[in-house]
Amino acid sequence: MSTVTHADHGAICAFLYREARHLDDREWELWLQMYAPDAEYWMPAWDDDDQLTDDPQSQISLIYYPDRNGLEDRVFRIRTERSSASMPEPRTNHMITNVEVLADRGDAADVRYNFHTLSHRYKQTDHFFGTVFVTLRRAQGGFQIARKKIVLKNDYVRQVIDIYHI
Repeated sequence: MSTVTHADHGAICAFLYREARHLDDREWELWLQMYAPDAEYWMPAWDDDDQLTDDPQSQISLIYYPDRNGLEDRVFRIRTERSSASMPEPRTNHMITNVEVLADRGDAADVRYNFHTLSHRYKQTDHFFGTVFVTLRRAQGGFQIARKKIVLKNDYVRQVIDIYHI
């Protein structure tokens, strides 16, 4: 049974909403600061048997960064226009719902939530939706993301998926 209080749940939701806002507003540096230096960021792929891959080291992933350095490199490419897939940057709107604390270990909390992102580029709007499993580490009176696993439910898409889509 979780020992998370109503106030803790509210703080967790506010943290997740802020992350989504930073993505929508393209506030890349503020977004990166929400991640611990050792944060793993992973979006597994669905295999031919409609099962998620479970090993980012030996199986296909849609996105995998073993730590924040990968996210920093991705942001650098977006900001310096070295990502043709991101030019022009899409306009996004992230929506988060069903935030549930799965476990509270004192120094960290495991959280599950659903997302729906609208992404508009070249007069076309795409929808991305799924479930996120995130470990939030308590730090300096708030949280940092220690691990994020994104399960994209509509994985058959017509473009490259990037960090701002999810």
